[in-house]
Amino acid sequence: MTRSHSHVQPGFGLLFDIDGVLVRGKTPIPAAKKAFQKLLGPQGQFVVPIVFVTNAGNCLRQMKADQLSHVLGVPISQDQVLMSHSPLRMFNRYHDKCVLVSGQGPVLDIAKNLGFQNVVTIDMLRELFPLLDMVDHNRRPKFPRVGFPQITVVILFGEPIRWETNLQLIIDVLLTNGNLSSAYHNLNDPHVPLLACNMDLMWMAEAQSPRFGHGTFLVCLENIYKKITGKELKYEVLMGKPSELTYHYAEQLIRQQATERGWRSPIRSLYAIGDNLMTDIYGANLYNRYLEERSACKSSKVAAKALARTGSSTTLDQEEPAENTWEGTLAAPLVTSCKSILVCTGVYNPHTEVPSDSSRCIKETVFHGHRDFRFDPLLVEPTFVVQHVDAAVELVFEREKFVPH
Repeated sequence: MTRSHSHVQPGFGLLFDIDGVLVRGKTPIPAAKKAFQKLLGPQGQFVVPIVFVTNAGNCLRQMKADQLSHVLGVPISQDQVLMSHSPLRMFNRYHDKCVLVSGQGPVLDIAKNLGFQNVVTIDMLRELFPLLDMVDHNRRPKFPRVGFPQITVVILFGEPIRWETNLQLIIDVLLTNGNLSSAYHNLNDPHVPLLACNMDLMWMAEAQSPRFGHGTFLVCLENIYKKITGKELKYEVLMGKPSELTYHYAEQLIRQQATERGWRSPIRSLYAIGDNLMTDIYGANLYNRYLEERSACKSSKVAAKALARTGSSTTLDQEEPAENTWEGTLAAPLVTSCKSILVCTGVYNPHTEVPSDSSRCIKETVFHGHRDFRFDPLLVEPTFVVQHVDAAVELVFEREKFVPH
């Protein structure tokens, strides 16, 4: 490796949201192609590690990679794509359970590709228990069937097509402990494990205004469950932006790319580029806070161990993550920061010019985040605000003093 080549090795990675940043529906945003030409080297390879982090969950990674390659005109592999459901690969303790999946697209194939072996879809469940789906009078069934394994896990991939059917059958599973041959009985607390991907309340497509996302479906499910039972619906895990799990998983993919390319410079910084304050910006800032707190905790442990060696009675009250948590499954993070960059081509699209003081706090008057994520004004304040994704790439190159060619 030549000295000049090693000089341009990146010490940072880029995380790109897709909808509202690179495309609007199936239409590419003009600045996206321009930005990605700057990210390609002479041999047509990316000059920095890149992961496309999307809350979409209605297709396999390879299909999303193929779509992006076509739209952007650059070669993208499935290993560069992080769907909202991708971290489910880590939850192998559920892979041999009987799992009900909700969403649209090839949900059966998606679940099996993630490692789940015994998968049931909403449509399969409806065929086996047709008397349960009664809202649409034209679809009311005639002949119920019997004999079905007990469902022990529910996974919500994304917004389904027939909400009333999915809401009804998921509630049935939760209130019968997965045994749909029985009536509702004494409420199990906790109910069967519920894993949800994608918390977006809204998302931006070709329409002038944002459309309902999976987060809206979750609001319906949570409120129906509470109205019936008087109790809060509980999630085993919430993934997709803005969950720290998603950003931690994205960092692992960034590091894998750097290793495969033989880049020796450690990746110390991440830049997350998005259009949605409550997912992209909140999530990047939340992960940045997680990194800062982890670093502070690690420093305090080092200090405590040093004191212990001198005879101090100081003890460590912070234990390492348990192996059955996502923190215990993933390798410890090596990056030290995750900066958020807000673009104005999607959900956040102001009518005025981009403010020159990009550090000013941008706040929403109504909290659009998920119920389980506390609103903190600091978490919806982007590190930088730019007009579009091309400006975001230019900004990162300038900050990192990175000249790829």
